[in-house]
Amino acid sequence: MTSDSSQSPLVWREDGLPQSRLYGDVYFSSADGLAETRAVFLEGCGLPAAWDGRDHFVVGELGFGTGLNIAALLDLWRRERPAGSRLHVFSIEAHPITRDEAARALAVWPELGEAAQVLLDHWPSAARGFHRIDLPGFDATLDLAVMDVAQALDAWDGRADAWFLDGFSPALNPAMWSQEILAAVAARTAPGGRAATFTVAGAVRRGLAAAGFAWEKRPGFGRKRERLEATFPGERPAPVRPRRLAIVGGGIAAAALARAARAEGLAVTVLDADQAKASGNPAALVTPALDAGGGPRAAFPAQALARAAALYDALPGAVLARGVLRLATGPRDSDRFAAVAGQDLFDENEMTVLDAEGAATALGEPAAGALRMALARVVEPAAVLAAWRGQTVAAEVARLERTQDGWRLLDGGGGELAVADAVVLAGGADLARLWPEAPIRPVRGQTSWTGPAGEAAAPAAFGGYAAPTREGGVLFGATHDRGETASDLRDADHDRNRAALAKGRPALAARLADTPLEGRAAVRATTADHLPLAGAVPGAPAGLYVLGGLGGRGFATAPLLAEHVVALMLDLPSPLPRDLAALVDSKR
Repeated sequence: MTSDSSQSPLVWREDGLPQSRLYGDVYFSSADGLAETRAVFLEGCGLPAAWDGRDHFVVGELGFGTGLNIAALLDLWRRERPAGSRLHVFSIEAHPITRDEAARALAVWPELGEAAQVLLDHWPSAARGFHRIDLPGFDATLDLAVMDVAQALDAWDGRADAWFLDGFSPALNPAMWSQEILAAVAARTAPGGRAATFTVAGAVRRGLAAAGFAWEKRPGFGRKRERLEATFPGERPAPVRPRRLAIVGGGIAAAALARAARAEGLAVTVLDADQAKASGNPAALVTPALDAGGGPRAAFPAQALARAAALYDALPGAVLARGVLRLATGPRDSDRFAAVAGQDLFDENEMTVLDAEGAATALGEPAAGALRMALARVVEPAAVLAAWRGQTVAAEVARLERTQDGWRLLDGGGGELAVADAVVLAGGADLARLWPEAPIRPVRGQTSWTGPAGEAAAPAAFGGYAAPTREGGVLFGATHDRGETASDLRDADHDRNRAALAKGRPALAARLADTPLEGRAAVRATTADHLPLAGAVPGAPAGLYVLGGLGGRGFATAPLLAEHVVALMLDLPSPLPRDLAALVDSKR
């Protein structure tokens, strides 16, 4: 998708207001858009009183637009939220505007201050799909669905406590206000939830009533005489959510889970018997599995990569390189790369096809062509784990015991290591020890790396891969031996890695030919369909979850999948659309 100004969904009127190029309606009131938002949506949904006593509150919105409603919501939330509570926002926008356009629109209200700025600082891309966005300083998360409203509502698994119904005028954009859309809103509304809108059009009133809402007209704002407030029947029961989480494992899956769980207020204990085994290379590539065919198997790695890049970029010192080349190694790669780069799952310039000359310039040696993956990263695993995992209990969990109140984690002698309300198995190839039926396959892999090697290597993947380390060395590999579980370091595998490097990066391999090598062997956990396992452990008592089967792409997929598992655990909206959640479901 492009952010070129000629394709912008908005135009600027002579009075400075943004107006939809597609629907001919303004984005907000000419009288005072912020005052209208506060009156129609915030007061209309009973805020802030509606979130009193709540530890989590969920707001849904039809029509993200300039972000004005959410900025106003964040401003109110920061001032009036209950202590220790979290805000989750789900918004839909089929025609996103650019960050600069939003900044121009929101500049009218400097009183929004940090609430507007945090949105602008984390403005989502225009790529199709779900975008999870952290809003630091506000204890809030935004999931923006860039897609058609019907598709977005069908994809979202959450239930909102309040809805801002803020599409363009029903007369100009009737599809946003159809009975089918309002019924979908109702299906995703919590008992006792509220909805508010600026319009009192008869079709909207009838649609809300048919969907089960009770509505009332209220005095309108500005030139609008009336507006609507609607209430969904029922009373939401107080959810019983886990407070203590135990994570078994010490690698990137465990670290990502610890980060995601602590962000939602959980007390986390990480148990790792051998920390040296977990994500122990000096560098890790964060790259997606490319799928030129589109569909869920292309959408999942695209969304996971975007989320991982954003989270790693927020960690000081964790990122060693930004952007990775996927080198062409066969005659079909140029067409495959063009198909991937043309997918609307990526924003402009996130995937760029390079010809032989461009690839050689970027790589520093001759190449047949390449796909430049701008969001791909090289990270230092130790820095990520130190920031996310926290302190660990250096003990092996031999047995899990379900109790009336939760779980006991026991060592080999029956001693109690930890007590928790929920447990996640995130031990990679060690999953089968506590879950004998785990559908994983072990794959032994050995990586090789040098000490300081002079000129830094441009990160690239070519069947194998090569990446810079913090010390100025080069990490390359890796071997791939299915069914092997030994972790001894082998000179023969160093030779195999050198041979693979010579095939993909001959000039780099020649430069490193006489350089001494260090290395590491570990066992990856893969699945038959090469997709992760994320969710409840099939057939297990409530409260036992798994995040595993990540193969060689754990640093790309674990951050998003961890948030999905934590959302399932806490009955909160998942960052994954339903079709992608089904793709990685541990019960599939």
